[in-house]
Amino acid sequence: MTRRTAVLALVLAVILWSTSGLLIKLVTVNALALTGGRSAVAAFVTLAFLRRPHFTWSSAQVGGAVAYVFTQVLFVYATQQTTAANAIFLQYTAPLWVALFSIWFLKERPIAADWWAMGAILAGMGLFFAEDLTSAGMMGNVSAILSGVSLAWLVLFMRKQKDGSPLETILLGNVLAALVGLPFLWGESLTPADVGGLLFLGVFQIGLSMVLFSAAIKHLTAIESILIQTLEPVLNPIWVFLIIAESPTVPALLGGGVVILTVTARSIITARSKRRLRRPKIDQK
Repeated sequence: MTRRTAVLALVLAVILWSTSGLLIKLVTVNALALTGGRSAVAAFVTLAFLRRPHFTWSSAQVGGAVAYVFTQVLFVYATQQTTAANAIFLQYTAPLWVALFSIWFLKERPIAADWWAMGAILAGMGLFFAEDLTSAGMMGNVSAILSGVSLAWLVLFMRKQKDGSPLETILLGNVLAALVGLPFLWGESLTPADVGGLLFLGVFQIGLSMVLFSAAIKHLTAIESILIQTLEPVLNPIWVFLIIAESPTVPALLGGGVVILTVTARSIITARSKRRLRRPKIDQK
């Protein structure tokens, strides 16, 4: 895969990810049923790509799969209970939790930029709670934050498998999510729109997008990757606004802007710092 093809593949993956907010709003089943249905479909898509998956059943692989399940359920519930913008912006705080947990889990020391980023992200998160909210909206925001925490653990467990194939973790996570959620789907009265939404979410929004992501990420730098991925929290609420006219509050937009800019800046600074450390030193005589 060439670099240009990798960029296009990741852009397409991010566009597919960004449709989650709209489709979760349009599908009428509960969070567990929706998660189970789309994960079952996504499992078949991932299995078709892997063909012969290799399960090690290591703590990192199983832990990543469990974290994946929590990420999916919490994000779906958050999107149903609060605005799509709040859900994706608050989940996008995951790098904050990665930086915090990696101190002891991966023994990685954060740089100064990480601490500044943590403060800025926390300030941005505070803007989401700046106005009076319904109890459902509050629970949605809290669930979105927790989905960011579980997403961080998914990333950490994936890093533990840097020499393996992360798609097996995603496949296992989809299987577990299907086992947890499908029983809740049987009692639902599905409309044709619900079925179509679940199929699109499973085949394209999770299944194909993760295949594209796993192929593209091997050929892109960290900076290129994070810059392209910032399209998701930007596009997600736009699709929802254009189709069902749901608009976030001004404080939420400001908070989302703070989160996106901070995550992007931190990723760029961190990548450049690592690049300088890897650069060989020239002895001067």
